[in-house]
Amino acid sequence: MAGGSGGAGGARRSGGSGASGIKDTTAIVGIGQTAFAKHLPEDERTLACRAVLAALDDAGIDPGEVDALASFTMEETDEVELAKALGLGDLTFFSKVGYGGGGSCATVAHLAAAIASGQATVGVAWRSRKRGSGPRPWTNTAVQLPTPAQWTRPFGLLRPADEIAMLARRYMHEYGATRDHLFNVALACRNRANQNPAAIMYERPLTREMYMTARWISEPLCLYDNCLETDGALACVVVSAERARDCRRAPVYVHSAAQGLPAQHHGMVNYWNDDPLTGPAWTAARHLWKHADLTPEDVDVAQIYDAFTPLIPLSLEGYGFCGKGEGGAFTEGGALEIGGRLPLNTGGGGLSEAYVHGFNLINEGVKQLRGTSTAQVPGASTCLVTAGEGVPTSALLLRS
Repeated sequence: MAGGSGGAGGARRSGGSGASGIKDTTAIVGIGQTAFAKHLPEDERTLACRAVLAALDDAGIDPGEVDALASFTMEETDEVELAKALGLGDLTFFSKVGYGGGGSCATVAHLAAAIASGQATVGVAWRSRKRGSGPRPWTNTAVQLPTPAQWTRPFGLLRPADEIAMLARRYMHEYGATRDHLFNVALACRNRANQNPAAIMYERPLTREMYMTARWISEPLCLYDNCLETDGALACVVVSAERARDCRRAPVYVHSAAQGLPAQHHGMVNYWNDDPLTGPAWTAARHLWKHADLTPEDVDVAQIYDAFTPLIPLSLEGYGFCGKGEGGAFTEGGALEIGGRLPLNTGGGGLSEAYVHGFNLINEGVKQLRGTSTAQVPGASTCLVTAGEGVPTSALLLRS
């Protein structure tokens, strides 16, 4: 189990007042996914339908029983299309979460809240994306820039990689983190993908020499510090804890959930915060641990959003696995590998399995707690899943 010495998540065991209203009252009972590839022939709606049907079949639930949906504002397949195509029942709850990768865990949190409050009984969250073969959002010059981007893009921060590179450089300058620390992150994710036949980087090892000699994407981030460009879709099914006992698979309970948008937040660069390196993870973590009976020391395995390697040390600090500025050093000595202090992204993550706005991290967390992961952590009973650090974010604390 992991140990920590600070961070916003460093709260001690609260005793569990149940104030969040969802603690262990709902469970994920089905997961599904399509193949992952640089290019898939199907459109996003077809991929979405396949992932949702696979998740419902995994749970043993008929599509006509679904009465709640949650997805991303960036999702191209809307509720009406999905419900008609799959023959869903009357929908009594539906929501969308913004901020791309920051919204992944929040989709499950929205369903959990709806079911716990009696607004729905069977919820499906999903993400379908053709990022591998589709266009890049920042290439559309016909759309007026949002106000924050007007202060960054004209000066060269065109892509998310450029913005995170700025944070990474500052982190390295202030705390002495090195490219070797970033390599530790990339290597752990690649090692797990090498065990996962569904991963794009299956059987494609990464070496330190490959990493250190790779081309720059946005210095100090090289090719292997950046997530994959992927076509694919994933989904999961959420029901009440009571209903979960009758489903096909063992339930994975939503113990705690949180979203986080810190005051004066500014995109990925965080210019206007007092400390740009104290990002949304810190805000989400305070709420997550406040409503949990668990602490960071109780987490057996973590699925931490990894669109870029520097997000891992920043998140390790924010969620309380180590103190401020200690995230780089935390990665040393195989800490992120199976058998280490905190086994990480055991399906390969966004860096080496697939990048579908972090939804594969949710499904991998479920696999770990079912005991069916391709890189299983022995005896894992608790899993932290996080969404994108650097943007308004969300997190789930799952338990078996």
